[in-house]
Amino acid sequence: MLLNDSLTGSSVLNKENITDDYRLACESRQVSLLGRKDTMGGRSKFGIFGDGKEVAQIAMARAFKLGDFRSGYYRDQTVEAYLGNLTWQQFFAQMYAHADLEHEPHTGGRSMNGHFATRWLDDKGHWLDQTKLYNSVCDISPTAGQIPRSVGLAYASKLYRANKDIQNLTTFSDKGNEIVFATIGDASTSQGMFWEAMNAAGVLQIPLLMSVWDDGYGISVPVEYQTTKSSISKALAGLQRNEEETGVEIIAVNGWDYPALIETYQKAADLCRTEQVPVLIHVTELTQPQGHSSSGSHERYKSKQRLQWENERDCNIHFRKWILNNGYATDEELERIETDAKETARESRNRAWKAYRKDLDAEHQQTIELLKTTAKESIFSEELSGIASELSKTYYPVRRDNVVSVRKALRTIRNENTPSRVILQEWLQNALKENAQRYNSQLYSESDLSPLNVPPVNPVFSDESLTVDGREVIRSYFNALFARDPRVVAIGEDVGMIGDVNQGLAGLQEKFGELRITDTGIRETTIIGQGIGMAMRGLRPIVEIQYFDYIYYALATLTDDLASLRYRTAGGQKAPLIIRTRGHRLEGIWHSGSPMGTMLSSVRGMHVIVPRNFTQAAGLYNTLIKGDDPALVVEPLNAYRQKELLPDNISEICVPLGEPEVLKEGKDITVVTYGSMCRIVMEAATQLHNLGIEIEVIDVQTLLPFDINNRILESIKKTSRVIFADEDVPGSASAFMMQQVLEKQNAYRWLDSAPVTISAKPHRPPYGSDGDYFTKPNMDDIVEVAYGMMHETDPTHFPTLY
Repeated sequence: MLLNDSLTGSSVLNKENITDDYRLACESRQVSLLGRKDTMGGRSKFGIFGDGKEVAQIAMARAFKLGDFRSGYYRDQTVEAYLGNLTWQQFFAQMYAHADLEHEPHTGGRSMNGHFATRWLDDKGHWLDQTKLYNSVCDISPTAGQIPRSVGLAYASKLYRANKDIQNLTTFSDKGNEIVFATIGDASTSQGMFWEAMNAAGVLQIPLLMSVWDDGYGISVPVEYQTTKSSISKALAGLQRNEEETGVEIIAVNGWDYPALIETYQKAADLCRTEQVPVLIHVTELTQPQGHSSSGSHERYKSKQRLQWENERDCNIHFRKWILNNGYATDEELERIETDAKETARESRNRAWKAYRKDLDAEHQQTIELLKTTAKESIFSEELSGIASELSKTYYPVRRDNVVSVRKALRTIRNENTPSRVILQEWLQNALKENAQRYNSQLYSESDLSPLNVPPVNPVFSDESLTVDGREVIRSYFNALFARDPRVVAIGEDVGMIGDVNQGLAGLQEKFGELRITDTGIRETTIIGQGIGMAMRGLRPIVEIQYFDYIYYALATLTDDLASLRYRTAGGQKAPLIIRTRGHRLEGIWHSGSPMGTMLSSVRGMHVIVPRNFTQAAGLYNTLIKGDDPALVVEPLNAYRQKELLPDNISEICVPLGEPEVLKEGKDITVVTYGSMCRIVMEAATQLHNLGIEIEVIDVQTLLPFDINNRILESIKKTSRVIFADEDVPGSASAFMMQQVLEKQNAYRWLDSAPVTISAKPHRPPYGSDGDYFTKPNMDDIVEVAYGMMHETDPTHFPTLY
């Protein structure tokens, strides 16, 4: 019996809070049951629920304190409800995709149900006080995708505890006393992200409390096909800490055992919080009463014996029996709680549905009336009346149905000139604008902190300015940055003791300390995750992926988590992480360094920065540091030992994003390029000058954003010809640049010759100088393509070369 039993000095259990816990478990179960019914009945498109995990999640939530973080699993509804982050009305609003933050504050209707998020940002996009929140990072659906960032969230606590220089950031941490509750389904522990994260946690010794909800299946695949020894706690036994070695504390507990769960989580959280020891709690013998999701029935793949076993181990049933056996409540009291829970769930669902339908039904009726009015004034009255009639019959109409009908009507009356047609056009324009705000906003920062708002600061040179290697330029910048901003942290392979493989951080670990500039293992996914978590907690990490090609290891985390964070929370969360890497012109199949097209397709929501030298790189880094968006910076690998003039104001330079620079003016052809290709194009410009051709060379500097002021268009108006030169494979970044200029800027109107792209061959470059020459664009290629364009225009002055 646990009456008034104090557990680790932080939780008191008595009749009132035990029955409150049971009430929440019952409510959570009921909303899961009703949620599935709503999906099957057509109100919701999909449903995935936390039934069967209620008691374990209550025990976990009891150990949560203000300032802590959940980096979790899309079944954590009971945790969120316990913490007050989720009302059951909000639960159903998310199921209905209610695109109104007042009703669905987690994602604004953008994520499917089960994706919960605390709003860390105010209406202006500025940070709120995280120490006063039960912080929940917005969930993502990809299995184990929530785990890499949990490493960084916990690592931030370690930094806040150890580094006194950042302890003044009191709205982000109380001296590092926060812990991170990560949650994951057992089958998802088969993913490499999980194993990499657990290894990193053991190495780093961070306050990460990992809960594995084990219900024995990954959809239809049982645990014996998923995990060695059919047990993640047994499989990870080698990480278990002991008296001689640090590691991870590993605990197994049954998911239906309420007192054992309470005891386990209280003790684990205390250990994690006070000693910053990572803990894994393997919650076993959980059930999934409704199966994996609303997409199908688990009766298809579970035997009758298994279903009976699950019925006997239902955590809510066991909790009820335990309460009765220990005298905390009578059967009548529990029945009353259960009845109330059903009513609470029903009322929450009904309120959510009514609120969701209110505006939709009003807009639906308004659209029908507009169509009827238009029909009265049109010679196509019958067709328009039919459109209105079809719209009126729509089952659970949504905004799409209204817009589709109006667009169809406007096509029908395209040749008419009536007042109602004008009204219909205005209605459509307003609807498209409003829905763009609902569904297409907040991909990038829209606040005053956006890096696009940072004013430019040009480099200053004097007679005393030194000519140095590019690596010394970027090192000088980082030296100044670390000196002035204690929030800045650098992590990555080889960044510490040797100062990165190209010496951009040489000597800085010795100067600023290992807490500021830290070596990591070879683990790109959790390097990125470590950076994401730190950036979520008010720090300004610069994390390094040693060579650009290695970005593929972390691509899922970049695209699923970091790039989409601001968007999928409708502006509620951000992580201004800067990822530093290097590429271009390095020889070899696995170090060629130019997968730009992959980035452009995958990381919308991040800025993609491609400086040609290190003076530009310093200015772009400075702009990013002053802003609040995440970014990928690809430094030019072959420029570390090329000479540059070191600006006198290296720490102050700011290069604006999305503004190309004209490196050389010309009248014949515009050549658009970036990064290391700038040097090659400039070499070609000299050769072309000798041939009587003057090209205008434009360095775009950033690919995302791209030429926001249409500078390239102005050049094409002058030259009437354009080449897009790039090291990526055909159809990738060069095609992206061409689309941006010809389609978005309408530059095709000014062309007298067909636009041309120059890219690498459609394979990875082989090793060696010859492999590079015959695979990637070289100076001769640029010269001959440009010459060929002029030959087509004036073959007399520019005869065929060969």
